[in-house]
Amino acid sequence: MKALATLWLWLCVALTLPVAYVLALLLLACTFWFDPHRRLLQRFVGVWCHQYLRCWPGWRVRIEGRELLPRGPCVIIANHQSMTDILALMGLPVPFKFVSKRSLFSTPFIGLMMRLMKYVAIERGRFPSMQEMMVRCDGLLEAGQAVLIFPEGTYATGDTRLPFKRGAFRLAQKRGVPIVPVVVTGTRELVFEDGFAFAARANVVVRVMPPMSPPPMTDDGDAWVLEAQALYASWLGSPGPTSNRAPPF
Repeated sequence: MKALATLWLWLCVALTLPVAYVLALLLLACTFWFDPHRRLLQRFVGVWCHQYLRCWPGWRVRIEGRELLPRGPCVIIANHQSMTDILALMGLPVPFKFVSKRSLFSTPFIGLMMRLMKYVAIERGRFPSMQEMMVRCDGLLEAGQAVLIFPEGTYATGDTRLPFKRGAFRLAQKRGVPIVPVVVTGTRELVFEDGFAFAARANVVVRVMPPMSPPPMTDDGDAWVLEAQALYASWLGSPGPTSNRAPPF
């Protein structure tokens, strides 16, 4: 059944993605002049991509806590388990820009669409790239956009959570906007990291948790980061890192 589920998903992608791509380009052409932040394009692409998690009868996906999402600018954070996390998060009912590794922006077709939707690239380990990411995200928040960041920076697939980096929290502090924690479960069971094979059964849940108000900029924010880190450890039932300092990005 695992092989059949995998084959069915990739067949669905192969048959429908070209159609979605053309429709997205047409939508962009029609909305280019009055929707500079690509909100309508984001909603279309998000709804389409989210449906891939519903294409196999053994997969279930649901969104909980939609009403907790602010309608204005905010920094959404989420735990990171596999490549399907973003497909699950696309089901959130607000348009957002997400931070992604730069290599994805070089992927044929998908990379171009990510650039057209003004997603933010980052190259981990390169300080200038991290600074550029912070500047771009700050500009998006100033323009009233929501930004989604994985504070662990990469997949956390072991028994212990990775330490949260401070960047997302500093952005929220600077603009005085809330951090909105979102907990994703079930995606690791669906597919391991960037794997090709998908499980025949999976129950994916995206839970929006109550927003966290930022401390003043005079606070270094470490306690706030560690509080969020501890909350995720309790929500996911896995021990968090023991360090009492948050890495910068």
